[in-house]
Amino acid sequence: MSFEGAIGAALAEQRVDARGALHVRRRVGRTRIERLFQEGAAKIRLPQGAGDPLEAVLINTAGGLTGGDRLAWTVTVADGAHASVTTQACEKVYRSCGGDATSTIALDVGAGASLAWLPQETILFDGSAFRRTISADFAVGARGLIVESTLFGRLTMGETLRRGLFRDRWRIRSGGRLVHAEDFAIGPDVPGRLAPHAGTGGACAVATVLVLRDDAEDLLDRVRTLVGPTGGASAWRVGETGKLLARLIAEDGYGLRKRLIPLLHMLNGAAGLPKVWSI
Repeated sequence: MSFEGAIGAALAEQRVDARGALHVRRRVGRTRIERLFQEGAAKIRLPQGAGDPLEAVLINTAGGLTGGDRLAWTVTVADGAHASVTTQACEKVYRSCGGDATSTIALDVGAGASLAWLPQETILFDGSAFRRTISADFAVGARGLIVESTLFGRLTMGETLRRGLFRDRWRIRSGGRLVHAEDFAIGPDVPGRLAPHAGTGGACAVATVLVLRDDAEDLLDRVRTLVGPTGGASAWRVGETGKLLARLIAEDGYGLRKRLIPLLHMLNGAAGLPKVWSI
């Protein structure tokens, strides 16, 4: 085997292949752990709390992702239970030496239950290649708050994303019916795709916020006020499900958080934001 081949084989052996799964159920008046599984670099921690929702913190101990890495999370919230799931820190996707980094998220929320999926930002570095898939199944009447924020480089650190690949696929169902689907693709010329007004006008920080709840339409005016002029929000019903979708755009991560945090506080009610967001 050549030196280059040996290096390639060594890198392939060291790739992250991590899975974490959390199943919670309501028992004795509050949401409690039913099952927890973690493998490889995927870790799950549950800060102590006095009541619902149960809060879970997802950790990738590898410190980030690069080409060939695989990370998968599964969260199941049984009937009547309430959970809030976040990440310990921003997920960083570094330059790829070959292949895509992948993140697969599967959510299942039962009748009368609620789930707030509130990971911190994903940061894409120059030369990164990343594919993310989010699949969620909600029972009719279950509540959902799903947020994903993406930073195309870190301007404040002088880190510009010039070339990269990002694919983001969402499939969200309620009562077995598809209520939200989107496929986002950008690259390899990321700045060129972001620059037009139909993109982000050159802004490097974006967030998508999806709300599933019966009164979603009643939240629209407040959401639009918090989103501001660089973004937008719409609400409608899909069958029996109320749905609100908001997009936020900002020059950098700091500007994005200034508007995203008040929005999530409002949408998540008394539960507010996970504590790790303030660190």
